[in-house]
Amino acid sequence: MAGRKAKLPEAPRPKARGADDLTLDLERYVPALLIFIANKFTHGASSLYRRNFGVGVIEWRCMALLAIEPWISPNRICQVIGLDKAAISRSIRALQKQKLVEVRANSQRSRFLEVALTRKGRELHGRLVRVALEREKRLLADIEPDELEILISALNRMHRRLPEVNAPVELPPPTATLQKTPRRRGGK
Repeated sequence: MAGRKAKLPEAPRPKARGADDLTLDLERYVPALLIFIANKFTHGASSLYRRNFGVGVIEWRCMALLAIEPWISPNRICQVIGLDKAAISRSIRALQKQKLVEVRANSQRSRFLEVALTRKGRELHGRLVRVALEREKRLLADIEPDELEILISALNRMHRRLPEVNAPVELPPPTATLQKTPRRRGGK
């Protein structure tokens, strides 16, 4: 590990003095870290891809999946990517307008659609995937190979837990200051 920077000391964990004083340590709260990284990474990708390739990041995500799984339904794209149907539909229409994807009716269920990259779409995917891999390489430049395996394993385990994480939770009761006060009629 020669040439690595010294590890910074851990930021102190906030101490709760009371229910109202509890705060998050945003440098250690994993959901915030994941979101901050994803938001900044996505923003950079979106402007780069739109400026140089004419597609946004959601279109790129659809293309990346279609390169792996051709002739899949828009619902399958929603399941894998985790976006709503409206965003995926807009992206597919935009890709279709640029002749990057082909859309056809499902052979068994004609009401359902299937989507695949066209030859032009596969060619653009080939260029984009090189840029995506370079950006990933830059993102992970300070991560050792053994750390990367641990990170990938941890991220996959977190991903599998999302149904449980998103299940209903017991909500704490509101404090006295948050309880709604009844409004009087007549503006008084």
